[in-house]
Amino acid sequence: MKTYLFYDTETTGLNESFDQILQFAAIRTDLNLKELERYELKIKLNPDVIPTPRAMITHRMRFDDICTGISEYQAAQQIHQWVNQPGTISLGYNTLEFDDSFLRFLFYRNLLPVYTHQFKNNCGRMDLYPITIMYYLFKNTVIDWPEKNNKISLKLEDINTANQFVSGRSHHAMVDVEATLALAQRFQTEQDMWIHLSDYFNKQTDEKRTQPLQQNTAVMVQGKLGFDKHYQCPVLFVGHRSHYKQSLWLQLDTEIIQTAEENIKFSSKKFGEPPFILPQRFLQQLNPDRLALAEENKKWLQQHADIFQKIIKYQTEYRYPVYPETDVEASLYLNGFWTAEEENICRIFHAATPKEKAALIEKIKNPRLKTLAIRLLGRHFREYLTASQAEQYESYLKKETILDYRNKPRQTVESALNEIAECKKQQDIDEQQLAILDELKNYLKEKFFRF
Repeated sequence: MKTYLFYDTETTGLNESFDQILQFAAIRTDLNLKELERYELKIKLNPDVIPTPRAMITHRMRFDDICTGISEYQAAQQIHQWVNQPGTISLGYNTLEFDDSFLRFLFYRNLLPVYTHQFKNNCGRMDLYPITIMYYLFKNTVIDWPEKNNKISLKLEDINTANQFVSGRSHHAMVDVEATLALAQRFQTEQDMWIHLSDYFNKQTDEKRTQPLQQNTAVMVQGKLGFDKHYQCPVLFVGHRSHYKQSLWLQLDTEIIQTAEENIKFSSKKFGEPPFILPQRFLQQLNPDRLALAEENKKWLQQHADIFQKIIKYQTEYRYPVYPETDVEASLYLNGFWTAEEENICRIFHAATPKEKAALIEKIKNPRLKTLAIRLLGRHFREYLTASQAEQYESYLKKETILDYRNKPRQTVESALNEIAECKKQQDIDEQQLAILDELKNYLKEKFFRF
């Protein structure tokens, strides 16, 4: 049976490689959005994670809360089971841009299959945020749209308040799930629109819709374009990336094109994921000045075909940079899948007792898998580490600079303390948030400093 799994997470920060989920909530429904079951987890802070102050004062979780709950290792296995239940379509509000990345890295560092919830056993993913943009653009009487500073706000908390969907504090996982489900239920009253937009998340359907649009100017709908561009722009298909499953679309309504700079922004697209590409007839939705600039740019590109081909060649052959110092827990995208033998080792590892896990680690040949297993054991069953495993884990804990796959450093105690000081200067900060910052400061000093 196919079901929707509406879910939301609250995390220690924005870096999916090093931050962690603290709160997970989900509601499973049938395809008519009738609730079947709900789940909620409170997850204990990992001993090596340094929370980001701004994240803490956003979701307002107190330290008594985040230092209790189930372990991340237990949570990872439970969440993995929920999202991989056959026929599950997992979705939330902006989940493809944020929450799903956290799930992938959660599964990865806990030695679970990373991508199965995207395709296996009739499972898949959607995202209500790009659907919301489409309703705003083309079926905007279905809900009340909140305004802030003379602009429409598509933040979930503002939409929830404007439509009085659910009560409760925003940035609480279950409250946000309930608000997302209520929004989806309102959208589904326009059944044809709901079905049409849902099909954009089917790879085959999306590919079938998109391929004919590669011959002419099309319209791209994407949240990153923002309110000022009405979330839309005219685009031109320029090819596929050689090394990735991505099509490339050139935004035509920008003056930078005629400077022929290599840093011209292209939008990449994977089938079954946003952005949405719409037929040429939707160009009439755009500002005439933008359309005129797009036509001018198309003519310039035709007149400078040699330059245009160089730009296309650069973009289609582009490879994302690989940084040799990337930490093993951030290396998900830099390495291939586990072999069948390594997947079997992971299954045996999960079934083993903590003592057996430590012995099994010694038999692992893949250095990446072995390091991940040692860190997992160190976080959750530290007393069972062998002497050599404990030495490796301690060496990791003492390392000052740890880099992710973008070459960005992991949060440090020093950077967290500096951010706490900056947050306290904010004019709109309240007493509860100040208390949370003080709790974080005390935790960092007690945990990582030895006075």
